[in-house]
Amino acid sequence: MKEEILTLKAPAPIGPYSQAIRAGNFVFLSGQIPIIPETGEVEKGDVEVQMERIMKNILSILEASDMGFDDIVKVNIFLNDLSSFSKVNEVYERYFKKPYPARTTVEVKGLPRGVGIEVDVIAYKDKN
Repeated sequence: MKEEILTLKAPAPIGPYSQAIRAGNFVFLSGQIPIIPETGEVEKGDVEVQMERIMKNILSILEASDMGFDDIVKVNIFLNDLSSFSKVNEVYERYFKKPYPARTTVEVKGLPRGVGIEVDVIAYKDKN
């Protein structure tokens, strides 16, 4: 059985998808771009500012799922410029501790709304 997760504290979906889906003990978050939930506008600033916004949005969805960053087991990061990888890592390390989630980072040609970064995660929480 799957359950939709939706919170007003994160950007509303801009297409036919859910913010997140719970399937058993897993929660699968859709890709998050640096959108300010209150305005629907893209967060202005460099990749570090945009990564901070994304992490705040991810946290809001996780909290709506009764989860947190410690429950994340997999992270996918999509960058339109891989040279910003080290700056993204600086922000990333403020949110995660060992053991770090598994992670994939790839450079892509384009992302929604012309942003430079998108992040999706999978979280797991044992309900026992």
